[in-house]
Amino acid sequence: MQFHLDDIALFTRIAQLGTLSAAARERNVPVSQVTRALTRLEAACGVRLLHRSTHGLSLTDEGDTLLSYGQRLLDTTAELDSELSGKLSGPSGWVRISVSPLMAECVIAPNLTGLYQRWPLLHLDINADDRMADMARDGIDIAIRTGTPASDTLVARQIGEYGRTLYAAPSYLARCGTPQHPDDLACHHLIANSASPGLNRWSRIGKPDLQIQGQTRADNTALLLSLVVHGVGISRLHDLMAAPWVRQGALVPILQDHFASPRIPIYAVMLQERHRLPKIRACIDYWSECLSKLAQPAPQPGA
Repeated sequence: MQFHLDDIALFTRIAQLGTLSAAARERNVPVSQVTRALTRLEAACGVRLLHRSTHGLSLTDEGDTLLSYGQRLLDTTAELDSELSGKLSGPSGWVRISVSPLMAECVIAPNLTGLYQRWPLLHLDINADDRMADMARDGIDIAIRTGTPASDTLVARQIGEYGRTLYAAPSYLARCGTPQHPDDLACHHLIANSASPGLNRWSRIGKPDLQIQGQTRADNTALLLSLVVHGVGISRLHDLMAAPWVRQGALVPILQDHFASPRIPIYAVMLQERHRLPKIRACIDYWSECLSKLAQPAPQPGA
């Protein structure tokens, strides 16, 4: 059999996306061009690869076999290309990542310049969304998420961790005083999370949890942060989100000796066949360094 590698790449995307038109839109080419490539590949293989019907596309047995071998062929080619080019000029090429908006804003964006300075031939395509992407269908190289994936087709590497701490702005503390004990919070303005009620159960060390209602509620983590920074009140915030503001002196952690902050792991999730690519390893090693620095405990007031 003689076929073009690009035709196999296109076939795998058709199979993953489910329609010829979706594959055409992704490549920004006419559907007729995709159809010709598929016809050319079927002719080269001497078999039908797809069943076409009013209900959509489905793989034939031969198509399923080609998809399996073709994906391995493409991955091996990409790995070879990356290894050879990496030995000459360092990691290079596009890396498509899926990451939550919070992680994108707090970790990826502030450190992206440093990544490019270290590896100038890398390029990032950032998909910031709270949903867990279908990595094969969406062409995701790395998904940065909490929680360990259950799929055997994925590889997860822990690159960091985070906790949650009570924070307030210096302006609020100057106006209302600094609470010295959890009981003091009854006299303070508390800010609750209306989108995730479970986050309003503040875990105490050796004591029953504190369930707060809040005098102010918000359904957006960025807004919660803004409310605290502007001195509205006290809230329990994601430490990675609060860290830059603590360093600037705009936020102060409080009652750290009274409230628990369980460490939640952060994983870089990759397709099994792609995690060895130099460009993937370069990104993950770099973000692991960044998260390690961000995870340093916030200083106590006056420390």
